[in-house]
Amino acid sequence: MYSMKNQKQSEFVITGCGVTSAIGRGKTEFTTALLQGMHAFKVMERPGRQKETSFLGAEIHSLSCPNDFPKKTWRTASFSGKVAMVTLHEAWEEAQLHGIDSRRIGLVIGGSNFQQRELIQKFETYKENLHFISPTYGFSFMDSDLCGLCTEQFDIKGLSYTVGGASASGQVAILQAIQAIQTGQVDICIAMGALMDLSYLECQALRSLGAMGSDRYANDPARASRPFDADRDGFIFGESCGAVVIERLDSALNRQVKPYASIIGTGMTLDGNRNPNPSCEGEVDAIKMALDQAELSPHEIDYINPHGTGSLIGDEIELQAIYECQLSHAYINATKSIIGHGLTAAGTVELIATLLQMKESKLHPTRNLENPISPSLQWVGEKNVSHEIKHALTLSMGFGGINTAICIKNEM
Repeated sequence: MYSMKNQKQSEFVITGCGVTSAIGRGKTEFTTALLQGMHAFKVMERPGRQKETSFLGAEIHSLSCPNDFPKKTWRTASFSGKVAMVTLHEAWEEAQLHGIDSRRIGLVIGGSNFQQRELIQKFETYKENLHFISPTYGFSFMDSDLCGLCTEQFDIKGLSYTVGGASASGQVAILQAIQAIQTGQVDICIAMGALMDLSYLECQALRSLGAMGSDRYANDPARASRPFDADRDGFIFGESCGAVVIERLDSALNRQVKPYASIIGTGMTLDGNRNPNPSCEGEVDAIKMALDQAELSPHEIDYINPHGTGSLIGDEIELQAIYECQLSHAYINATKSIIGHGLTAAGTVELIATLLQMKESKLHPTRNLENPISPSLQWVGEKNVSHEIKHALTLSMGFGGINTAICIKNEM
């Protein structure tokens, strides 16, 4: 039984999660691949991703319609929509949400403009035959279509909306889900980091911006994603989606659902900056805000799941913030080295990666960390490490000067 010793009835806990990624569909596959450091990086093949280009990335394969999903809904859903429904299904089942008043359940989806590949495919298909485009495109091109798909399939009637925070969207969704419960709008809220379906246009722009790699490892995709390594040259895209079910502790106990962890501190700050360059001050402020709310000293954090994209500037700034917050003692690894950068999904998927490492009492390896830019940190290198996480900090940053931090406590 779950013990209530030293717990507050008002604490927010995570009672279910779902994940879909290129290294595994579902928590079991994902956990195995994560702890073994498996990867799926190669030249991307999904239609609409390349145009006389050879961008590297990790793509989801073998996605099929679950038996209890309407075939028409599945057929008309975008790829982002299909992945969202499959991912939510796993979280929903684990949290045992069947039979709960649908008006007391909410869904916040992190991300915006996440169906770009399908939009450009529509343009290319119908630009000469405009009148033949399906009427359903009139609503399916909107981000809110993911809300409609998921709330219809799972009969969610409390609230649902999307929130955009660039690569911090997944964590922003979690913060908004907590707020929805705090304000009494719903009793249970699901936060999802949606799959951002990039087209060749976004890939090229991100490459030209210097954010996306990799020129250096164009012929060696396995070595391309290398956060915090001296030879990094930008992030490598990875398709992913994550969903977590959040509720108050007393709600979970009343339903006899054992939580993964408590969310005991959150932080969000803005740099007042449109451009993609990061701010150490903003990141430090977000971390300190989360620690203050959690009532923890820096030395009580024993694991950090960083943003860690492989950015030439971003990785340096993030490690500087970790040092300034006196967190250099904590274990640290980089999930994006294994799964790639999920952009809008990253914050939620990496929180789930943290929960699964808590459950297994093991920390996954960091691939390609051959020459760490800060070798004195407690890196998890090429092999996984046994470690019982007590208090973890997960970090996300997004273009537009968005910094988020979430502190969780092990309740397993």
